[in-house]
Amino acid sequence: MESSSSFKVSVSSEKPLLECLEEIAMERHKLALEEGRIRVSQWIGHSVRAEQCRMKMGLILTGVGDKVMRLWSSENFRCLEEYSIPEKLPLIDFDFDESKIVGLVGRNMCIWSRSGKRSIFPSRECTFVEGSCMRYFDPEAVVGCGDGTAHVFDMYSRRCSRIVRMLPGPVTCLCVGDDQLILGGSLHGNIGVSGLRSDQRVAMLRSRNTIGIKTMCYNASSHLVFAGSTAGHVYCWDLRTMKPLWESRVSPNVVYSLRHLQNDRSSLAVGGIDGILRILDQNTGTVRSGCIMDSRLLSTYQSGVGVVEERIGNRLSDETPIDAIHRRSRPPITSLAVGMNKIVTTHNDKFIRLWKFRN
Repeated sequence: MESSSSFKVSVSSEKPLLECLEEIAMERHKLALEEGRIRVSQWIGHSVRAEQCRMKMGLILTGVGDKVMRLWSSENFRCLEEYSIPEKLPLIDFDFDESKIVGLVGRNMCIWSRSGKRSIFPSRECTFVEGSCMRYFDPEAVVGCGDGTAHVFDMYSRRCSRIVRMLPGPVTCLCVGDDQLILGGSLHGNIGVSGLRSDQRVAMLRSRNTIGIKTMCYNASSHLVFAGSTAGHVYCWDLRTMKPLWESRVSPNVVYSLRHLQNDRSSLAVGGIDGILRILDQNTGTVRSGCIMDSRLLSTYQSGVGVVEERIGNRLSDETPIDAIHRRSRPPITSLAVGMNKIVTTHNDKFIRLWKFRN
């Protein structure tokens, strides 16, 4: 393990102090994810299942599977709030910030205040066909639809402000950047690029071998776009050149989720149907580490949510055959979110797992 004195960070008197501190924090984060000791906390978060998760500001939001979303503390795993879903409507996607939760529920956009009060957009504004995904960047939410369009909603006027024609086929996943970009992926392997103020696609990202885009994320600080496919590939494009940067087959099957810490230009967390939590180098696509939860129980304790189990996380060697690892140690990762030195995962079952990485 490298000590802090060996961090490859240029601390210069010409740099602002905050910039230097952020570089040191990001280097520590990178080393923790790639080499640090792993402790996994697991608890039952939902009565049926939890398919998706988000993490911001030390908070975790989980849902999709039963009729409730739950907001958790990432420090003590207490359930801070519950948000009920309208009857007979499926929760498809969601996101949150410090004051509200935004959700795509059936063909409706809903807002929940952090206190729990729910508001549904007027039905006349929800004219899209089969919304499949949603991303939120205050003050707007973007819904990807089955007809290849993205509908942009203003959260304050509660109106659809524009419709962007993104792709010739259904939009399966979305990214919205703080630089006003919208990116939409499809199972045909194309990624459409547009702006929040435009009603037309302005560019298309393609690669000769790209198929079945299942998930995406966009790093606005490096202008890199990452996508995971149904065939286990992860792709990267540089938006400055609109050209592919690298391609890596990291799994024998579907990649469901990939994410990185905001402003981190080094590490990319990837999860999918094989249940291995992988850490990739954002710049090369090299797999730096593959992690699973050890089956042996370290300890249990009571929390506000019930019983929390503590286990060790193991790093796999390059020679370890995946099929030799028991499925109980690697349930499919359907969603993940990244925080500083931590990753939360859901698995389409009742459990939520928080992976903490320590240098």
